[in-house]
Amino acid sequence: MELKYFRLIKTIAEEGSIANSSERLFLTQSALSHQLRDLEERLGFKVFYRTRNKWKLTDEGSELYKLANKLFSSIDESFNNIQNIKEGSKGSIKLSAECQSFFHTIPRFIQKMGILYPEIDIDLSLGATHQTISQVLSNEIDIAIVTSKPASEELTSIKVYEDEIFAIMHQENQLNALDYIEAGHFSDIHLIINSFPLEGVAVYEHFLKPNRINPIKISAIPFTEITLSMIEANMGIMCAPKWQLKSFKLSKEVVFKRIGKNGFKRNHYLVVKTIHKNKKYIHDFISSFEEDFLRY
Repeated sequence: MELKYFRLIKTIAEEGSIANSSERLFLTQSALSHQLRDLEERLGFKVFYRTRNKWKLTDEGSELYKLANKLFSSIDESFNNIQNIKEGSKGSIKLSAECQSFFHTIPRFIQKMGILYPEIDIDLSLGATHQTISQVLSNEIDIAIVTSKPASEELTSIKVYEDEIFAIMHQENQLNALDYIEAGHFSDIHLIINSFPLEGVAVYEHFLKPNRINPIKISAIPFTEITLSMIEANMGIMCAPKWQLKSFKLSKEVVFKRIGKNGFKRNHYLVVKTIHKNKKYIHDFISSFEEDFLRY
């Protein structure tokens, strides 16, 4: 039974006649009479008792009227829910990352999000990357990408993936002769990092510092292209995951050397305030990020 027939029954019952229902349904009296006659023939029973001044529902018609009310009430409720979902899909997200490696890949992800979720505005924050957790707690940013799971009960951490950091060097570098690089080998090298402070540099914070090793020279160069040029000239070593350099054309003279016998691996987490994690636009962002970065 088509929805238009339920609307017809509901309108005639509430307006009291075909004549009064015509204007409400934007149909002629003749068209409404034809619809009602067609319906009653299909059903095999009368829906209304006709009188000159008032149309009254039959017992069967009363049941259909009750059903019509339930149907349209459910439809209205569903559309209200849909509207609420749409409203919940709108939002602005301030995003930052502890590891500057992400700043090479996040813009592409933001562009993709703009196509899939045009109602989510993403603002990438590049400053004070070593303070991302405190920024989330103070509401300066909404989502942080970090490599250490924070202990705060106010925060929710979602593990996104695991990667491995390699020492990237020229093939003629003397360390290339080794199967892997130990912490002590870093004491005599020129280490090139993205930026200070050292506490934000994963290889230093989690590999060199625990072993009380400091490279003989450390330079902060924020431009990967320049760093790679220096490596190609055998003027230093950088440490990074392979995925960070996917968009760069590497010289055949550049090699990746494992750090530590079992490799220097790290986890990446998305961190958000627990009270915000169930907001739909936040949930949509997190789901898309997980799906996108699982490939690395």
